[in-house]
Formats: sequence, C-alpha cells, structure tokens
Amino acid sequence: MDTTHAPPAAPARPLLVTADSRLLDDLLRLAAAADVEVTVAHAAAHARRDWDRAPLVVAGADLVPALARLDPDRHPNVVVVEAATATGHPDDTAEDLDRLWPSALRVGAREVLALPEAETRLVDLLAEAADGGPSGAALVAVVGGRGGAGASLVAIALALAGQRHGARTLLVDADPLGGGLDLLLGHEHAEGARWAEFLARRGRMSWQALRGALPSVRGFTLLTWSHGTAADIPAAAMRAVLASAARGSGLVVADLPRALGPSAEEALRRSTVALVVLPADVHAVVAASRLVPVVREHAADVRLVVRCGRGRLAADVVAATLDLPVAGELIDEPGLARALERGDVPAGRAGSPLAAFGSAFVAELCGTAGARR
Repeated sequence: MDTTHAPPAAPARPLLVTADSRLLDDLLRLAAAADVEVTVAHAAAHARRDWDRAPLVVAGADLVPALARLDPDRHPNVVVVEAATATGHPDDTAEDLDRLWPSALRVGAREVLALPEAETRLVDLLAEAADGGPSGAALVAVVGGRGGAGASLVAIALALAGQRHGARTLLVDADPLGGGLDLLLGHEHAEGARWAEFLARRGRMSWQALRGALPSVRGFTLLTWSHGTAADIPAAAMRAVLASAARGSGLVVADLPRALGPSAEEALRRSTVALVVLPADVHAVVAASRLVPVVREHAADVRLVVRCGRGRLAADVVAATLDLPVAGELIDEPGLARALERGDVPAGRAGSPLAAFGSAFVAELCGTAGARR
C-alpha cells in the first residue's frame, strides 16, 4: 500500500501585481507592517496563476489597464493602488484616481487607494486577508429607491430571517437621520452601546468585543443610534465595524441612507449584494433612476425589491426601466400601518410577506456564500 502523502498546500497569500519598483517597495513595507507574507507578480499575465486563490489582490495602477485587457474572472477582493504623484498635489492625485476607475471596475476592484494617504487602510486590508478576508460573512446593503420606500422594514426582515436561519447576524442602522431601527423593533430601551461610542474607531476591532458591547434584539445584534442629535459616520468607523463583523458573524445587514456619503459607499463596496427597495409607481421609479447609477458605482451586485399592488406597475416593467434584476416582490401587507403604530414587527408575524421574502432570500444568500467559501 502506498502510504506516501502529498505535502500540504501552501496557504494562500495576498497577491501584489505591479512592475513599479517604487510602488512595490511601499507595498512590501506595508505587508511587513501587517505581518503578512505576499506573492508578487511583476506582469499582468503572471497574475493569472494566483489570481483565483489569493484572498486579496492589490493591483498597482501601472498594470491595471493590462489586467483589464486580460478580462480575468471576477475576484471578490481586489483593490487598486496608486503611488504618490510626482507633484504631491491633492488635485493631481484625485485626477489620477478618477482616471483609474474605468479599468479598476473591469477587474472588479472595490476600492482605488492613493499612497501614502491610504497606508493605514492597506495595512488593515492585508491583515484582514491573513485572517481569511473580509468576505467571511454575507453583507446585504439595503437602500430605499425613494423616501418612505420601506427599506428599513426589509432590513429588519432580513435580520430576523438570518436569526431564524441560524446565522450569527448583525443589523447596522447606518442612517443618522432615520427614526431608529430600535424603535421599529420595539426595543428602543435595549441596553448596549450605540453608534456614538464607535464614531472615533479606526483599524481592527474584535468581533467578540463588538458583539458584547451592542444590544441583542430578537436574537440578533443591533448597532443603532442614541435618541437625539446624531453625527455622520466616518468611513473609517464603518470600515472597522464591518470588517469586525465579517470576521465573526454569518450575516450583516446594513440599512443605508439615500444620501450616500463615504460610510454608505464603504458598505456598498463591501456588500455581497445591494438591494434597492421601491414601490412600483412612476414617481418611485424616477427617484430610483437617480440613485441606482451611484449604487452601481460601488456595489458589484445590485438588485431590486419591488413593492407591488393593485394599480401599480408590474415588477418586470420596473426592472426593465432600471435595468436591474428583481430579488423579490412584496405585496401590500394588510394592517401594516396599524402594526407599526402598535410597535409590532410585521416581519416577525407568521404569514407576513416581509418574513417570507426574508427567509427565502437569506436561505439562498447564505447557501451561495457558503458554497463560495
């Protein structure tokens, strides 16, 4: 009997793709700071071997056009990095980043970073990759196609479905001007930290510490706002929260504001799927048509959740107009307004269309994410 065993496969390493020696020196220095071993490809063609298995691809701006011409398979975790401009002027850097985006999107990049400003961000990304990458948990970003579309109710339905599905779930209330998801859930007095305690956070954060600090509501973890004045969420704080949750949870649902600032864009870039929620009427479709292009700039997978009803447009008409696939159709729910006034959670009731949509979507999403991993 042959008892010879094949040697264990080498662990996957982040892949650096650049022929720029100065940029490579900077990237290797940052990898050392993150205590991460990397693989280097000095030409776009050389990146093919390790492209699929690398937990993170850092592509230098010098080789991004060549990579785009190779039309590689979509990678879930690509960032493009631009070295400091010769002039060092911020306007020159901004112009360079704008110029890179078309090629960056063709290789599936979720961020375009400029050094040295983004050095801390890149160290965090390399460290995340060593921990298994930021895509351990599925992240669903939910945004209303117009005001009052019901995006918050859809976000809650997904979080409740995650809990029923057995996934460790975090629900993030990312709208500082909203009414508060704790209020919609009937748990506005739940004990635990709110966004105010995390707005100054940067870098890595333990999931166990984050989860232990936040309120637990109906079986999942909730990050929401204190009552009173709320501040904008810095992108660094959103990044820290989502990276922590990705390492420790199974499902993250982010309820985003329609005014997509840096923190919302951060959530969209990290999203597994972004859902645009809207009623099937002309006014909502026109409003959504202004929002959808911005969402598409940052999210790789964008779908619609269409609220249908008598006298409204058909879901396929809405989908064709916005050129997006439909993730689900929600019929009008009898007694919804009265239930909300009583403090009931519609998605928690048996027979609720919201609950049915949430269960079906989360089951498919978690199954697909699990298969990918």
